[in-house]
Amino acid sequence: MRIMSYRRQIRTGKDSANECATREDFCRVFTENLNGLYQLSYLLTGDDAKAQQCFVAGLEDSVKGNNVFREWTHSWAKRVIIRNAIRILRPQPTDADSSAPASGVSKKSRLRIIRDAHLEIDSVLALEDFERVVFVMTVLERYSDHESALLIGCSIEEIQAARICALEEIAHLACSDSSWEVPLGCGPHQLPLITNTPP
Repeated sequence: MRIMSYRRQIRTGKDSANECATREDFCRVFTENLNGLYQLSYLLTGDDAKAQQCFVAGLEDSVKGNNVFREWTHSWAKRVIIRNAIRILRPQPTDADSSAPASGVSKKSRLRIIRDAHLEIDSVLALEDFERVVFVMTVLERYSDHESALLIGCSIEEIQAARICALEEIAHLACSDSSWEVPLGCGPHQLPLITNTPP
């Protein structure tokens, strides 16, 4: 009898974890993670008006109904925001020769920024649309190059080139301004580098 009850509890737990997210689940995620989701919208679009448009569209698309497991609700909300940002911006790769920064920043300097897990928001916003979207997707949100290329509609090589340009440009701006080493939370333009990985 106890064995049957135990099995029933396991089955119920699995069923609960595999339940599809409801409209209420997405509304709760957008409410509880308002700042983080809006910040993602703002980093992607680089503009307050477009960020608001992206955020609202993300909420509307999410609550329409998606076959998404409840435990993936937050990751899916971020994914919808990313898709809307791409739709709004329609980012296109620029010519590598004209967009690459002539900073000569070393690979060691670029890795230092990633390792310290601090990032100036202003440095990200200064990037071109394509480089900024690629940087947010592949570095901050940890999307794969393949998935990023599919969502944006470009080649994997263009994704990789844009990320390198973005890292070099951010490293150049960071190394020319000593304030980039201010600890997280001590300034108005700081954000954590590592975020959740989408399913």
